[in-house]
Amino acid sequence: MRHTAQAIGLVCLLLTTPLALSTPAQALAVNITVGTNLNNGRSLSCREGEWRLRDRGFRDVQRIDCRGRFFVYRAWNGSQRFEIALNSRNGRVADIRRLG
Repeated sequence: MRHTAQAIGLVCLLLTTPLALSTPAQALAVNITVGTNLNNGRSLSCREGEWRLRDRGFRDVQRIDCRGRFFVYRAWNGSQRFEIALNSRNGRVADIRRLG
């Protein structure tokens, strides 16, 4: 009797749980522009800049140059490749350009 009640409870739980449906892949839009602040005005490290770009939807982020005032990265967003320069002192996007 006890096992039957547990089985019925489990079946009810499974029937009321929504199923996760897969969604089709979509191209991502670039969600940053020159002047976008990625670190609330604080300085950032090269690695942190990479993480911030990943958080904004970029993938395969590569560090190109992390010396000096500007950090330069190359990354993919959807099917497009970009080169992004971040100001290391305030975390703002200094330049972003689409690569051919």
